[in-house]
Amino acid sequence: MNQKTFVVMPVGNEEETIANTLARILELEIEDLLVTPVIDDYSQDNTRKIIEDFEKRYPGKIKLLYNKNAMGTIPAYFYGFRYALKNGAKYIIEMDAGNSHMPEQIPGFIEKLEEGYDCVFGSRFIKGGKFIDHPYYRIFISWLGTKIANLYLGTKLKDMTSGFEAFRADVLERFDFDAFLSTGHFYQTEMRYYCKGFKTIEVPIHYIGSKSRFSPNTLLNALKELFKVKKNYYDNILPKLKEDRK
Repeated sequence: MNQKTFVVMPVGNEEETIANTLARILELEIEDLLVTPVIDDYSQDNTRKIIEDFEKRYPGKIKLLYNKNAMGTIPAYFYGFRYALKNGAKYIIEMDAGNSHMPEQIPGFIEKLEEGYDCVFGSRFIKGGKFIDHPYYRIFISWLGTKIANLYLGTKLKDMTSGFEAFRADVLERFDFDAFLSTGHFYQTEMRYYCKGFKTIEVPIHYIGSKSRFSPNTLLNALKELFKVKKNYYDNILPKLKEDRK
């Protein structure tokens, strides 16, 4: 397999959006790019069939990955990361499949990786970034979450909660994904914190409001994980990073 860039996107019950997302990525005509949607048993609609049809029409451009059982979004990311690393990826991009992230902004991530950055984070709070059709209270929660995370973790990013990001493969292969704490929204903050020792940059993205519901429990769980993440970094993440640098 000679793909250089892998796009990893968890998918589930997204028959209304997945075809549009895949078509827009293919229209970019990025050389050596493979889109790897990751699906599990949670998805009960026609999402899988739609992707399989694209896979047949565009061999070598689309590869459906099946992560058995309803494992959730974050395990799906890690499943896709492991596949990409195993199959010779140079760059790995993670994004949403539900049209919240704009495929047309993918080249901006690749450009920064080509410039030598290790991690490229999509930001809605820097110049050029914005929210579209997103409830104001959700924007406020993302803003506040970033402020709290930066204050507690000592990070200085403008957006600590966006799920549109890209990495050099040799960065991700140094992480033990089993050592991550989060299985939910806090994952994005956790990943950004763990990448603090690498060369990172933020790029502006447009985030289009999703239909996903937000529960107060989500915020509470994120706060609980926030207060555990420093210890986890020094106990479980950093030793592996140091070991790989030897």
